Amino acid sequence: MMDQGTLVPERALLDLTLTSAERDELGQVAALLADAGRRLIDDREWLTQARELSCRLPLRLREAVRRFRHDPGDDGVMALRNLPVGDPGLPATPTVTESVERTVTVPAAVAVLISLYLGEVVAFRDEKSGALVQNVVPVPGREGSQSNAGSIPLELHVENAFHAHRPDFVGLLCLRNDHSGTAGTLVSSVRRAVRLLPQDVRDVLFQPRFATEPPPSFRAASSLHGRGTVPANESHAVLGGLPDDPNVRVDFHATCALDDTAKAALELLRNAFLEVAASLVLQPGEMAFLDNRIAIHGRTAFTPRYDGRDRWLHRTFVHLDNRRGLAQRVGGGPVIS
Repeated sequence: MMDQGTLVPERALLDLTLTSAERDELGQVAALLADAGRRLIDDREWLTQARELSCRLPLRLREAVRRFRHDPGDDGVMALRNLPVGDPGLPATPTVTESVERTVTVPAAVAVLISLYLGEVVAFRDEKSGALVQNVVPVPGREGSQSNAGSIPLELHVENAFHAHRPDFVGLLCLRNDHSGTAGTLVSSVRRAVRLLPQDVRDVLFQPRFATEPPPSFRAASSLHGRGTVPANESHAVLGGLPDDPNVRVDFHATCALDDTAKAALELLRNAFLEVAASLVLQPGEMAFLDNRIAIHGRTAFTPRYDGRDRWLHRTFVHLDNRRGLAQRVGGGPVIS
């Protein structure tokens, strides 16, 4: 496995640093959106305006996003740097469980604008109350949890691997890193990992011999709303699509094999992912998009202080197809039930 330092440049094939002029240009669009009637992020009229304003992003940024949408490269990661987000003027890092952004801010507007140029922003009703911009922050008492509220190493996973309408892309915008500046998003790619697997192992992984549990947040919300565990925990394959360029569907904390042969194949896949993994250390003003069909991600460990300056990321989910899961979206909007 690679050292958990910043993702080395030759691995980050889709990497764009905005010029000062481009940063200002994006900042002006974000500020306009942040002051758009002072509506809430989840307001559909605001989201419509955000979609229209996303066409005003700097040209090089739009070109980079379009290239990534077409082909995310071997790593399935796009890194954007020098965005108009920084520590001066930021409030204290939230410390409450299920933290989200409801009121529009410039950082939230930046995250939504770029996400909307990539595709359609979505959320899940049973995760963080269906908020479109979610906070990834450490929460007191949850340090050891396998969730976005923890601070121990987070197991590699596809976002919402259990769900039929899981995101196509995940966006992570850094407002603050941890105090040491070294906490990272561990990333790995099935395009690299699958090359390390023998054919018989690949064959097993393409078969529906696995099952993935919903995370605790989904189970708790479903129970609260009287719906039980949603959706059903059905068997599925871990790899799908082209044999030589597959998509991946796995959460190494929540996915289990249904027989011994599948269990051995799953462990070999995990080892292959770790072998080709790297840590992307985002600093304030940097945003990463992960192709959730190709790239899996986790988190390196860090020590929170709960002093208002802990690690703080905004997270967004993106679908490429606005009609995907439409029947399961509340009122035809962006929230998936």
